[in-house]
Amino acid sequence: MSQGSRPDRVADQVRAELALLLTRDVHDPGIGFVTLTRVQISPDLQLARVYYTALGDDTARKNTARALQRAAPFLRRQIGSRLSLKRVPELRFFYDESIAGQDRIEQLLNEIHASAPAEPARARDPSESDGDQWDSASRKDD
Repeated sequence: MSQGSRPDRVADQVRAELALLLTRDVHDPGIGFVTLTRVQISPDLQLARVYYTALGDDTARKNTARALQRAAPFLRRQIGSRLSLKRVPELRFFYDESIAGQDRIEQLLNEIHASAPAEPARARDPSESDGDQWDSASRKDD
């Protein structure tokens, strides 16, 4: 990280403030249940890429994207008043496709696991002993 940790710290603050603003102050019905997954800030702190996920189908996702774009100027002003930054970064919202990709990979792995034949039980070798049980062949009665 040659730029230091300042962009990361600012990104964390922006994400926290955006999450609060979206739950408390933005009353746009187009914004459904939104989860902010991460925020990336450019090294010069001028651009914030906000990644989010939303519940619903493609239509709901498009409505959420439009609503977030409409709310971006309001959110930027609020962040400017709440955080002590010389310049408030421009907010750009992107749907986080990585979550859908992770779900698809998990689904494929489950399908592979379900279609794989079960491993046959291994026959126990009588010479192997657990130590908990007495091997009757090696036991001598006096």
